[in-house]
Amino acid sequence: MPVKKLKDFLDKNHIRYLSIKHSPAFTAQEIAELSHIHGKLMAKVVMLMIDEKMGMAVTSADHRIDLASLRDKTESGGEILLADEKEFKSMFPDCEVGAMPPFGNLYDMDVYVDSSLGNNREIVFNAGSHTEVIRMSYADFERLVNPKIF
Repeated sequence: MPVKKLKDFLDKNHIRYLSIKHSPAFTAQEIAELSHIHGKLMAKVVMLMIDEKMGMAVTSADHRIDLASLRDKTESGGEILLADEKEFKSMFPDCEVGAMPPFGNLYDMDVYVDSSLGNNREIVFNAGSHTEVIRMSYADFERLVNPKIF
């Protein structure tokens, strides 16, 4: 069960959340439609190589990652590249490829979150599989993950 690690973490931290099952879907927009969730609430994870270190960028399903803005936030001065699936799939052994939750802290990596997500009371995201999402308070998400906002 791919979602076990995440649910255990949320339960341990006494977080209220809703688990929503849906038929298989592979894009954030498709999942939002199937789950009847507005695209601005549905978070998508984009894996990046930031100065040769894996990082996680998170934005809403209806946005794209602004690499220039992210580069300014990281203050790396180096390259930021989209990571290839083969570069990161082994880092998420308990998740289906492409369905990792935006909890990079559970996988020892930095998380960068698009500031637009903070405008929402809630956040919805893949729970480690292509058939389940988690809906929870954005404030709880931010408190648990402690992401860098860009």
